[in-house]
Amino acid sequence: MDRFADPVDRALLNDWQRGFPVTFRPFGALAQQLGTSESDVIARLRAKRAAGQITRVGATVAPNTIAASTLAAVAAPEHLVEEVAQIIAAEPGVNHSYLREHDWNLWFVVTGPDRAHVAATLARIGAQSGLRVLDLPLVRPFNLDLGFDLRGGGVDAAQAVPPPDTGQLRPGDRALLQALTHGLPLQARPYLALATRLGRDVNDVMARIRALCAARVISRFGIIVRHRALGWRSNAMVVWDLPHDAITRAGPLLAAQPGVTLCYERRPAKGVWPYRLYSMIHARNRAEALAHIDAAAALPALRDVPHLALFSSRCFKQTGAMVAAERTRA
Repeated sequence: MDRFADPVDRALLNDWQRGFPVTFRPFGALAQQLGTSESDVIARLRAKRAAGQITRVGATVAPNTIAASTLAAVAAPEHLVEEVAQIIAAEPGVNHSYLREHDWNLWFVVTGPDRAHVAATLARIGAQSGLRVLDLPLVRPFNLDLGFDLRGGGVDAAQAVPPPDTGQLRPGDRALLQALTHGLPLQARPYLALATRLGRDVNDVMARIRALCAARVISRFGIIVRHRALGWRSNAMVVWDLPHDAITRAGPLLAAQPGVTLCYERRPAKGVWPYRLYSMIHARNRAEALAHIDAAAALPALRDVPHLALFSSRCFKQTGAMVAAERTRA
């Protein structure tokens, strides 16, 4: 990509989207790999965050492990889209919000420490907007580890991984995970700064991060990039009308298709939204995205299956998930 012609930039953003070092000076470890200085790595990441090319260096947490989440949507009249989008974005538990090409046009993810928190957020959005809110909880994931390959120009292929081992969770992990979803401080000793803020020992904090990564509660730990800023400007959520039993076969096959970055089953909304199988397509342009969708639809398990492609036209919010209720500071 022209915008990342600098080999250090390209390697930094490509190679460290996952597997970020959990060492006392992680940016120094990256610098040794990249042939540059610790201060240069930190400066580059700060500049890319300021430019909107990355959101943070931190964690994504596997859904429904230590917190709750759901996908939701409203059908906002065109003249109310901006107003309703502001209502949605104002909720701290909303971590993604997009305008998509459909009558159900505002789609968002709601997260929170438990299902009651998520339900309360949905209720507030419904009351303030005056609109019905579709609540589409996750049933099972097939691929939730979004990543982008800056060298090959594609997206990472799905890899089968065991489910998270929630038996490894310990007291104090929730606050730690919340901090990691906000992102590490971009300074030489980020884990020490994080431990100090949490009132914990730095070696304990690093040990817990390693343990949570090994248990797959942290599904990815590294540089979280913004796909549009990296050139993947066409984004479609493709929904498929399949029964639960058929998804058992179709889901893993769809997750492995080129261009598919996320794939999961969700509970439908009876009488309104029948779709159970979801796949996210990221591509350089719409024609490329449509080619990926056509290839997926040609799979024997998906041939002649009714489906919709809801292309994204605008991002209103993209941030880390809420896994702990925010404290009010005195």
